[in-house]
Amino acid sequence: MFEVKQAHTASEVEAILDLRYEILRKPWDQPKDTATDGHEQGSINAYISDENGKVIACGRLQENENEIGQIRYMAVDNAYQGKGLGKLIVQYLEKKGKEMELQKIELQARENAVEFYKASGYTIAETSFLLWGIIQHFRMEKNI
Repeated sequence: MFEVKQAHTASEVEAILDLRYEILRKPWDQPKDTATDGHEQGSINAYISDENGKVIACGRLQENENEIGQIRYMAVDNAYQGKGLGKLIVQYLEKKGKEMELQKIELQARENAVEFYKASGYTIAETSFLLWGIIQHFRMEKNI
């Protein structure tokens, strides 16, 4: 059984950044420093680790303005994709968002993740940006 945890230590955050890099940046030859925007402090970094303590899934919730949260940096290790870990992370972040009294959560979904977010109740608000001229993103949202 997988358990979602919240990162509280620098080493936990570093392990999350390692997974983000491996899944979200390295395949497109992007540098590791692009796996963060410097807003880890003050955000909720959720993660799941395997039996050896290796981070295998993660996602972050940050509070924006007007009671709107944003999920960012969702990643699941390739060996664990399709096992429901991403869904567990999203549910955890939504629960935290409700505790923070957020009214809505937004996110920027890569094209290949749109159906995943739709299955969790998110709807496409608009076609947004093309990351690195390659990966189409869609702004999605959900009232919580």
